[in-house]
Amino acid sequence: MTIEEFRLQCEKALEACRKESLEVDSLDTLNAFKGRHLGKKSALTGFYQGMRDLSPEEKKTFGQILSDLKTAMTEIYEERLKAIDEQILLAKMAKRKVDITLPGFHSERGTLHPYFKTVREIVDFFVGLGFTVADGPEVETDENNFERVNIPKDHPARDMQDSFSIADGWILRSHTSAVQSRVMKAMEGKEPVKILCPGKVYRRDNDATHSHQFGQIEGLVIAREATFANLLELLTKLLRHLFGEKRAVRFRPSFFPFTEPSIEADISCFECNGKGCSFCKHTGWIEILGAGMVHPNVLRINGYDESLCQGFAFGLGIDRIAMLKYGIDDIKKLYLDDVDFLAQFRKE
Repeated sequence: MTIEEFRLQCEKALEACRKESLEVDSLDTLNAFKGRHLGKKSALTGFYQGMRDLSPEEKKTFGQILSDLKTAMTEIYEERLKAIDEQILLAKMAKRKVDITLPGFHSERGTLHPYFKTVREIVDFFVGLGFTVADGPEVETDENNFERVNIPKDHPARDMQDSFSIADGWILRSHTSAVQSRVMKAMEGKEPVKILCPGKVYRRDNDATHSHQFGQIEGLVIAREATFANLLELLTKLLRHLFGEKRAVRFRPSFFPFTEPSIEADISCFECNGKGCSFCKHTGWIEILGAGMVHPNVLRINGYDESLCQGFAFGLGIDRIAMLKYGIDDIKKLYLDDVDFLAQFRKE
């Protein structure tokens, strides 16, 4: 076979390929088309097999013609493949046509829960003053929860706090003072101690402003130079940080088994500015927290020499602070996971 005759056969095969490609309209017919013109049983493969008996010189010439034929057929195949892919895509888009008149979807951003907003604000305040955050278990020993904070077994304070017994000598802690007990025990009489103890506590309470579970933050400072004046200054700064710099603060005597002397801290009512209203029970003041100088018995029980050092402690309810700051009238709202209720605390 001469080169011209071979070239003519290749042109006929290419023309047949091009003509047949016009009838290809699906992936199935395209695959069949590829097999007939580029597969093992195609005319192209037959041409390659016919070159076995040719001389090296002829193979070079015939091979170039076949290479051009294969390239041309491959381009025809790829053009049809691209056209069919576009048809499939257009068909899918037609089925999934978007109605641009429909309202769009809007994902609302979440927000930090008011309980944890309050915790973060208080913790940030004290960490900025050099306090260390301490943590402990919610299931505590009777010794850490009561004995080490000067509440022996016959003390009347147990009547309202000794509520949830787990096993003999084990209870759900009624205050985070148990964490203070653990820290003092671990320190083995060393000072200074400057800790903040946030966490959940459990007592027998259940009304609009109280719950059997609530959050508490207690602070403890033990040092040779710790004074009652330091405590009053610290609490004044804390309350004005939480409720406004212009808020009036007052301290009045109280009693706690673990402090002596003990005080209660109040702020002027932010509803009536101290004039008296139903919110503050017509007193002009709102009770916020309790505090005092650490009782000598507590220092002694936990390994400190009360003649060499002293300390002060304070405690406040996280839920109560959150309710006052954000105007929440029922403590249960903090635990219901009500999205509509929580949405009002989101900053747009």
